[in-house]
Amino acid sequence: MPQNSHAGRDRQSLIGFTYLVVASVGWGLNFPIMKHLLTEWPPLSARGLCGIAGAIALALIVRARGESLSVPRPIWLRLFLVSTLAIGGWTAFMGLALLWLSASEAAILGITIPVWVAFLAWPILGERVSPLRAISLITALAGIAVLIGGNGFDASVEKLPGILCALAGAVCVGLGTVLTKHFPLSMPALPLAAWQVGIGCLPIAIIGLVLEQPQPADLSTVGWVSMVYLTIVQFCLCYVCWFAALSRLPAATASIGTLLVPVVGVLAAAAMLHEPLGLRQVVALAITLGGVAVALRS
Repeated sequence: MPQNSHAGRDRQSLIGFTYLVVASVGWGLNFPIMKHLLTEWPPLSARGLCGIAGAIALALIVRARGESLSVPRPIWLRLFLVSTLAIGGWTAFMGLALLWLSASEAAILGITIPVWVAFLAWPILGERVSPLRAISLITALAGIAVLIGGNGFDASVEKLPGILCALAGAVCVGLGTVLTKHFPLSMPALPLAAWQVGIGCLPIAIIGLVLEQPQPADLSTVGWVSMVYLTIVQFCLCYVCWFAALSRLPAATASIGTLLVPVVGVLAAAAMLHEPLGLRQVVALAITLGGVAVALRS
């Protein structure tokens, strides 16, 4: 029996790692695909509408599994706040960031989320800023400096709006994560994801439709395929695989596994968009990943 139990745990871990790889690769590919889509459609409309469609698809998956979509009345306000920050903030700010940044730059800046989680936990959760957390922030900032500073001062100033948007998106996700820990949302994972994606993306989609007035005729075949990818893979498949991985792996292991996301993003941007992949990008990626890894350990 112990051997069978051990073999069962190993099999579940292997399945969990498989789900984790699928989610991380899917999210990593999102950066170059979204960057290309912005050549055809505006950012808020593209990301917001894909999110709404993804939320509907997630809700259908929930119902197909026989789960309930009902939300306990006491957590509605918390659900709205966390969804607006973690999903809405990330969706809007990262879409805007890609107007100024390359896909690889956005991927590296976006993965700094665990660093901001570690520091925001101090004022909100009362978790002290340990030496490891201080090192993680300094290391991540060093990676960002290498990434942005290598093109000279003028180029860095031109990209400043994108840098600020990408970091704002990462901070929003970090704040939403910390608030979720402080005010737990007592719902099953997939129904919670459906509501969070829907609540977070609805205002982004509305603002995009009003201000950007996107035209479906502007989308090429590749553009439509990109929209389908963002809807089905980014907002549905990746979330389903992520929660499936969390159910089989320790949370810390799953979090460290997401470090694959920027690696895939940088490599895919080089392959798909022919973005530069030189020493500066590799060093910036390595330093930033080091800071994130330290934050996850703290």
